[in-house]
Amino acid sequence: MKVTVLGAGSWGTTLALVLLGNGHDVTLWAFMLEQAELMREKRENSEFLPGIPLPPNLKIMNDLEASCIGRDMIVMAVPSQYLRSVIQRIAPLPLEHTIICNVAKGIENESLMTMSEVILDVLQHERAENLAILSGPSHAEEVSRQIPTAVVAASFKAKTSKVVQDAFMTKYFRVYVNDDIRGVELGGSLKNVIAIAAGISDGAGFGDNTKAAIMTRGIYEITRLGVKLGAKPRTFAGLSGMGDLIVTCMSHHSRNRYVGEQLGKGRKLDEVLKEMTMVAEGVATARSVRALEKKYDIELPIMTEVHQVLFEDKDPMKATYDLMTRHGRGE
Repeated sequence: MKVTVLGAGSWGTTLALVLLGNGHDVTLWAFMLEQAELMREKRENSEFLPGIPLPPNLKIMNDLEASCIGRDMIVMAVPSQYLRSVIQRIAPLPLEHTIICNVAKGIENESLMTMSEVILDVLQHERAENLAILSGPSHAEEVSRQIPTAVVAASFKAKTSKVVQDAFMTKYFRVYVNDDIRGVELGGSLKNVIAIAAGISDGAGFGDNTKAAIMTRGIYEITRLGVKLGAKPRTFAGLSGMGDLIVTCMSHHSRNRYVGEQLGKGRKLDEVLKEMTMVAEGVATARSVRALEKKYDIELPIMTEVHQVLFEDKDPMKATYDLMTRHGRGE
């Protein structure tokens, strides 16, 4: 199978290695020419995935259009808020029979579209049945070291999900299939906002009780909004829901948890983001969630407080107090 992975961050690079290990013809596209040249020279992605060798048969390119021509599958691994601009560049290409597999986790700020909606909005001739989502609890730092991991592939068509499953499945990377593409991508996106809340709890010095409350009530908020947007409730009990929430709230690899932790320690958002080389998707997603909350008149207390801490300079301790002293209600 001829596959191109767009985006040479830690996750895009890792997925390229998974595919390469399964015997596929893999091209990895890097946005920056300098990065592509350095990766070809060093055979390592020293900026985003240090210490993991890149085999000589992994093709590394900077020419976006050339890397996408004649491919059986294109894996979209660029940050969610940049997805539209990248897709627009390949829109003129003949992609009617190409599977587009998105792995970015987010909701576009301006349009409030999920990533599948963005792709279909730009690729006017793309058939929805060729679109897939790959998501779940999967840090690149662990998958690249072949630590056992399970994720889920979702599509509007079962055959497409099966193709993606077969392409990625290995002895250490297990792929399940799901027909709820909306739920799978929302679970992967919304959990990042809750992970920021979990990080704030860590930074403030709270304990396991607090994090358990955040995660439990957080999955309720994720499910509540997800169902409102057309997802199936049971999806959020699976890998792309509770599974992804657990790993993102608990892991030291989690960029979103890290951002929250630094805020909980009293640092400012701009300062934290400036020192990071990777994107914490939950920051942008928090803006989209706040807009969706207002649009659909739905109550999402934890995610609302996260937004206020991120963008309204609310003190994390005051946000915690406001959550804890809301009027009593049934679970």
